[in-house]
Amino acid sequence: MLKSSFTNSLIEAGCDEAGRGCLAGPVFAAAVILPQGYFNPLLNDSKKLSSGQRDKLRMVIETDALAWAIEMIDNIEIDKINILNASILAMHKSLNKLSLQPELILVDGNRFKPYLDIPHQCIIKGDGLFLSIAAASILAKTYRDEYMKNLNEKYPEYGWKKNKGYPTLEHRRKILQIGSTPYHRLTFAVQIKDSELYKSKNPRNATGTPEPNY
Repeated sequence: MLKSSFTNSLIEAGCDEAGRGCLAGPVFAAAVILPQGYFNPLLNDSKKLSSGQRDKLRMVIETDALAWAIEMIDNIEIDKINILNASILAMHKSLNKLSLQPELILVDGNRFKPYLDIPHQCIIKGDGLFLSIAAASILAKTYRDEYMKNLNEKYPEYGWKKNKGYPTLEHRRKILQIGSTPYHRLTFAVQIKDSELYKSKNPRNATGTPEPNY
């Protein structure tokens, strides 16, 4: 069961991002402040939920939260400042938009930069430990997925409706075959060896586990 808070008295904002490892599209981040003592047994790390569960919980979070915000940094800015800095910037921008100022920031992962004079706590796998971070992970994931599904209408060849811009084999093959789009991150090296193409065309020679449905 996830914990409702890190402290017993401070106003806490959970922060998380989505899309950090993608080859295309922006990185999204969310900040969420839940009521003190809040409990919802369905809230969990967004990666452990189905898309349908995430969509339902998104509505619950937006209704129940004292404050929440979403921000994104596009692929052009990611190429300029790198994905780590872009992820942190997206979190800072989401914190800027909160209607309530937190007294403590809970961040999923182990890297963050100070925001104003508000203390922060980095928590590895925090989206599976604290409700506010889990809520932020769900908002960031659902809003980014929606964005990529809309982009898929313009560029259906890359399969973004399914892979959301992540580096699946099929996505990488399409980049090699037909090139990139204005939404691809050019600093993310995309290399497909001949052996990979051979394996993809000859399943009996392929190794490894099936790629997840993003």
